[in-house]
Amino acid sequence: MTATISPSSRADELELVLESLTKTFVEYVRVADSPSGTIGSSADPKALATSVNISIPEEGQGIEGLLKNVDTVLDNSVVTWHNGFLDKLYASNNSVGVAGDLLLSMLNTNVHVFTVSPALTLIEKRTGHEYAKLFGFTGSRSGGLTFPGGSYSNIHSLHIARSILFPDTKTEGNGNHKFAVYASNHCHYSVEKAAILCGLGSRSLFKVNTRPDGTMDTDHLEQLIQKTIQDGYTPLYINGTAGTTVYGSFDDFNAIADISEKYKTWFHIDGSWGGNVIFSSKQNYKLKGSHRANSITVNPHKMLGVPCTCSFLLVPDEATFQQANSLQAPYLFHNSHDGDDNFDLADGTMGCGRRSDALKMYLAWNWYGTKGFGERIDHSFSVTEYLARKVHESDKFTLISDLPPPCLQTCFYFNHPSTQFKSISEKAEENSNHTRQIVSQLFKRGKFLVDYSPHSSGTGEFFRVVVNSPK
Repeated sequence: MTATISPSSRADELELVLESLTKTFVEYVRVADSPSGTIGSSADPKALATSVNISIPEEGQGIEGLLKNVDTVLDNSVVTWHNGFLDKLYASNNSVGVAGDLLLSMLNTNVHVFTVSPALTLIEKRTGHEYAKLFGFTGSRSGGLTFPGGSYSNIHSLHIARSILFPDTKTEGNGNHKFAVYASNHCHYSVEKAAILCGLGSRSLFKVNTRPDGTMDTDHLEQLIQKTIQDGYTPLYINGTAGTTVYGSFDDFNAIADISEKYKTWFHIDGSWGGNVIFSSKQNYKLKGSHRANSITVNPHKMLGVPCTCSFLLVPDEATFQQANSLQAPYLFHNSHDGDDNFDLADGTMGCGRRSDALKMYLAWNWYGTKGFGERIDHSFSVTEYLARKVHESDKFTLISDLPPPCLQTCFYFNHPSTQFKSISEKAEENSNHTRQIVSQLFKRGKFLVDYSPHSSGTGEFFRVVVNSPK
């Protein structure tokens, strides 16, 4: 049946939709928290495509069609609210997160110019400044902008590095420059994609060896820089990582900063995953030296439970954004400058349309406070250490992570009896098979969803369990 609510009763229509969906969403979370709750759909793509009717109708379906579609999506999705969701580096939403997304949808505006987003602009500027201060960017002009995910924050950091260190590239392109980018072999793949997007090519990325603990070997970093200089490259950018994707390792940022200053490169920290340990008085020592970076990526939608996506690129001086990116388009940016401040935030990016992801962080920070964020992180580290110790104490598993793990991932093998006397290649194949089979069975039973990853030593895939929930 098609809804017949007239345009003049938009408030009534909204009330009807919100009342109906509120009941559905609250019950969804209640079930996720109950003993009978499951982790959600484990169907493969082809099976799901044949079982779910996804179609575009000729006639509008109104409220009935909306509720039906919502039920279809909820019934065929993974339940990140479930305590058994231990797969990715993000976890469930929360009540203030839902409120933030709802408020953004109500406003339905674009944080590109101040004129159409006055409050949201001020919130992003203030939140970015306070966030940057935590990492040691304590100057009055420190700040940050949000980008749609950590990868895009990292990509922008490389583009900004090139524009600031070599201003001619903004108009002339790479020209005769043969730039070199450096990152550990455990870095996120977005660093390589950044090199490609900036026209440097993937071969311009030089991977630095890692030490046994997964951190960058800074001796090898300096050797690589010297070698690339001899080969005609210009050192441009060093990427350090705060919390690698698989092992959760934190690089030595002071050691990297020393080398970066020596060779006059840009020093960026990819803290997409681990950067938010800055809120924990017990864990923030891992970010020692972050104040010496030129830019930092950090994602509240991971460790802090802010809704996806929410990623900040933080810098010591927010004027850097405009210096690198502004084209001073007069038809759009009427309020770009007020003294030294920029209030048309898109003028500091390579895009235009921007959702106010900073609002979600601002509301969450107000809801939990700095202390509450720290307590959440400390609790997650405590549970992670507990899990790692249990794995270590059992003869059924082999712990790969350090004890305690450097971040919230616990990595380990299942010691299947059949692998005891096998060669490394045979053992690798069986380790991978056993790991995948167990992951699949846990998922199908509806109680846990965990991830797996290959070991660099060639001994096969292992479990990676991420504890990133406030419970």
